[in-house]
Amino acid sequence: MIRVASYNIQKSIGTDFRRRPARILEVLVELDADVITLQEVDRRFGERVTSLSIEAIASETGYEPIMFGARPMSLGWHGNTILVRKGVHVLSQRSLVLPRLEPRGGVMADLRVNGTVIRVVGLHLGLLGLWRKRQAEAVLDQLEALEDVLPTVIMGDLNEWSVNGGCLRHFARDHHVGEPGPSYPSVRPVFGFDRIIASQDLTIDNAGVHGSARARVASDHLPVWANLRVNGAG
Repeated sequence: MIRVASYNIQKSIGTDFRRRPARILEVLVELDADVITLQEVDRRFGERVTSLSIEAIASETGYEPIMFGARPMSLGWHGNTILVRKGVHVLSQRSLVLPRLEPRGGVMADLRVNGTVIRVVGLHLGLLGLWRKRQAEAVLDQLEALEDVLPTVIMGDLNEWSVNGGCLRHFARDHHVGEPGPSYPSVRPVFGFDRIIASQDLTIDNAGVHGSARARVASDHLPVWANLRVNGAG
């Protein structure tokens, strides 16, 4: 079993409008996942400085960040990065370029987790439905263009208001679209913006929203999680 999670940390600004990275680090420990994709890890303007220091992540959580930052002070690519539990091996990594009206991108890494090699994609899609559909197609096209096929999990804040429509229809053609539950806004969740999507050679045994008291104040999104299993055919 591989446990994965996704979390939009809103630049470490909580529902009290205070930037408190320590709260985010505590929630990451609570998740106890093998792999976590993060969205909005970097500040939006200027040098895009990360809101979570690499040293703090390593010392306080037991995770190691994969460096995608295009700028010296950034951790992510358009705010997206991937954390792995110590002992998970990073085999390769790349940034994904997405069509956009506003700055958007994705990240991808091939990982060996508990002896199993999987591909992990982290995303933060746009606010407009038409662009979300184009971005979903771009992600799927880039995955299809890769020479090697691996069990793949796609996670992130998709900003999709529809339960089963919109960009989710594109992913659902060849993937299982998980439904962890409402994750936004964190104080009183109504919308399932945060999703975990698995290729056909993976089974989502169970999935959910992490709604601890700390998570409800640490960011305006709650993290989502899933336990995955590679199918025998895979």
